Amino acid sequence: MFSLLTRTANNPAKTWAALLFLSVAVLIAAIDARADPSPDSPTERESLPNDAPRDLKRLLGEYSSADTGNYGSQDTRLTIGEAGGNLFADGLGMHGVPLRRLSAMQFVIVGTHGPATRLDFELDQGQRASAVTFRGARLPLRDISREVIETIRGGVNADPQRLRNAALAAKPPIEPAPKREFDLVNLAAVDPNIKFDIRYASSNNFIGFPLYEWPAAYLQRPAAEALVRVQRALAWRGYGLLVYDGYRPWFVTKMFWDATPESAHLFVADPSKGSRHNRGCAVDLTLYELKSGQAVQMTGRYDEMSPRSYADYVGGTSRQRWLRDLLRSEMQAQGFIVYPEEWWHFDYKDWGDYAIGTATFSQLDAAQHSPSP
Repeated sequence: MFSLLTRTANNPAKTWAALLFLSVAVLIAAIDARADPSPDSPTERESLPNDAPRDLKRLLGEYSSADTGNYGSQDTRLTIGEAGGNLFADGLGMHGVPLRRLSAMQFVIVGTHGPATRLDFELDQGQRASAVTFRGARLPLRDISREVIETIRGGVNADPQRLRNAALAAKPPIEPAPKREFDLVNLAAVDPNIKFDIRYASSNNFIGFPLYEWPAAYLQRPAAEALVRVQRALAWRGYGLLVYDGYRPWFVTKMFWDATPESAHLFVADPSKGSRHNRGCAVDLTLYELKSGQAVQMTGRYDEMSPRSYADYVGGTSRQRWLRDLLRSEMQAQGFIVYPEEWWHFDYKDWGDYAIGTATFSQLDAAQHSPSP
């Protein structure tokens, strides 16, 4: 660029032309750089898919026989999803097989004919799918997570104080000295556009009663700063972050483990190892629309203990999967790694540098407001 300007310095007209050329070149380069995110992420050219038609959306979900315990293998479940305005079937030996509509409640595998490849859906009184008949077997629509949560709450409600007291009396595992000191930051102070729905400060969680003294979310400072960068990257796409949880005292992790059936332990951290939430380096979150302020719909609910929570779950709608992948790509770009069984859970890269935290929110608040020695 310097040599170009030097050659035209004695000719004003050429100098202006050179400057104009360089300005345009820089602008184009900047636009190209901005429009070139990671190859696996949704891009501006890959616009948000249309939402699935309501009459198809009500048929989506996991179907399996009533005697299938808990989750069952994929060979015992039938997943119905949507892509491009059409249904597809996965499981029972099929992999993303497209379906063709015969009538309102009847579908058939594309390229086939006859009752052997037909799917007949049933609706309940609320006009929501309740079952599907396929290959002669009637498969009810299963809300596996709700079944597990009912089991958890049934046990917890018998003596919730006993569960809490036992966790508070327990001790976390002994570990080597941490590389970094705790430096927790309240996320409410880092970016006004980050929203919160702290479920564990209310009864709206799988345990069924509040576990935190008040609604708040804390992260170690490097993780909090990275989250701000994610928020800003999402803003130009029209989205913001809605945080469900951050730092979690170890005793809460112990309560989760003790209350959850062994078959669902993949959705809760083992207290003998500690959680990355305990270290202040894990965050649970989703997206919300800046325009409406409403949370987007993902492939499954937050804290849902079912295959719909998996980060690579094939079901749901095209739009839900697109939004899930957008969240994941932007979080990964700033050093977060998704937990494979929970699309909403992200661990910051330096989590191993921190100790397991035991302080309650009250103790954190007291420490932050105590005078320096």
